[in-house]
Amino acid sequence: MRPSFRAIRTIICLAASVIPAAAQDGQGQNGPSAEVHPGTPPSNPYKPQAPDTQLQQLLGQIDQNNLQATVQKLVTFGTRHTLSSQTDPVRGIGAATAWVFQQLQTYAAASAGNMTVQKQTFVQPASSRIPVPTTITNVIATLNGSAPGNRTYVIVAHLDDRVTDVLDFTSDAPGADTDASGVAVVMELARVMATEVPNATIVFSVVAGEEEGLYGSAFEAAQLKAAGVDVEGVFNVDTVGNSTAQDGTKDPHEVRLFTEGIPTAATPNQVSLLQSVGGEDDSSSRELGRFAKSVAENNATGMTIWLINRRDRILKGGDQISFSQQGYPAARFTEPNENFNHEDQNVQVVNGVQFGDLASFLDFAFMARVARVNAAAIWSLAEGPATPKNVELHTNPPVGLIGTNSTTLSWDQGTDLSLAGYEVVWRNMDDSDWTHVIPVGNVTTVSFPFFPKDNFIMGVRAVDVNGHHSPVVYPIPAA
Repeated sequence: MRPSFRAIRTIICLAASVIPAAAQDGQGQNGPSAEVHPGTPPSNPYKPQAPDTQLQQLLGQIDQNNLQATVQKLVTFGTRHTLSSQTDPVRGIGAATAWVFQQLQTYAAASAGNMTVQKQTFVQPASSRIPVPTTITNVIATLNGSAPGNRTYVIVAHLDDRVTDVLDFTSDAPGADTDASGVAVVMELARVMATEVPNATIVFSVVAGEEEGLYGSAFEAAQLKAAGVDVEGVFNVDTVGNSTAQDGTKDPHEVRLFTEGIPTAATPNQVSLLQSVGGEDDSSSRELGRFAKSVAENNATGMTIWLINRRDRILKGGDQISFSQQGYPAARFTEPNENFNHEDQNVQVVNGVQFGDLASFLDFAFMARVARVNAAAIWSLAEGPATPKNVELHTNPPVGLIGTNSTTLSWDQGTDLSLAGYEVVWRNMDDSDWTHVIPVGNVTTVSFPFFPKDNFIMGVRAVDVNGHHSPVVYPIPAA
């Protein structure tokens, strides 16, 4: 049932009363680009969310030596090709999977039962890169949240590797950077967070079958979807160990974050709708990326996040796509300049013994900073309020409001116990990130009589009593 005009008028007054007069110059964090246009309402500058004490403590526990030890161990399995031996105790994907499972169980033992670890096994039918039906095993550690419901966030990396010939499963393929580095990050975050109790559930996934067609992550994502799990964010950590480009350029304090625009799972009608209202740059995955930047780009991580407005590298893909295909917001972290000369061939393994110098091309201090970025992003998601649902932009204004020069937004009431209320965020059409915030209180509908919806990009986010915010949601037009 829609609210009455009296209720709408009350909310309009509420919105006006809670907007501070401080930021009427229109200057947001993007500086002068946040220029004032006709119809611009008074609002606060949009500011990043600083890490709280608990998050700073978690970031301080991330150990560069642990990351290096994990990569070192994974390299000693010689190859982790999906088609390699599953029974050899020291070489191949089977031995590597068993070791990852054992390590995650060790971390879970400190959780007083709140973290569980499982092997998720299935048989992948033959395909162009799978010559015979092959058993694929994911290792999944689940840290259960304390809040009601099944709100969940996933961080994933792939265990398998390959040489140039994707069907060559016998040659050495140490995969130190691709993707032992990502596995090391996922496992280190599982270790650090195992004794914590987040509000929402966090899933730490080490999947296989990526090089053959994203099979492991596709299976996991489909299982989550079939179970009705409310997955509100996924980070794929893939190739995050090297900060030096092929030309020798070093970029040790920046990490790329790939996010898709038009959602992979969108129907033709949804695509048309997004294009008609200018929402191509405000998909749930893009908002996930903006959220990560707002909570993880700070002195505590020592990193900046380079938002890349692509689903993945050109003509390439990663495990985040499997989750996007199920309609989940998903993004990929990867090093700023992939050095294809150094991904594997600097390390050789003979009879389980490593030859070559990992430190000559992997930057473990960089890897530790990437781990802190991922920890800040996923912990902030899990500790903050849920992303608002069913956010709508109303094209038919309430009685008494001017049609095209007014804006009315509505959304469902959240159920988080710590929910304080909501904020409307906005930016000019030519800004790449949010610049302004309007607190509107704990309401589900708000109207702005002279804020032309045609001239600005708007969104809604939730805020809890501790000041944590959710990702922003771009409103879908409704009559």
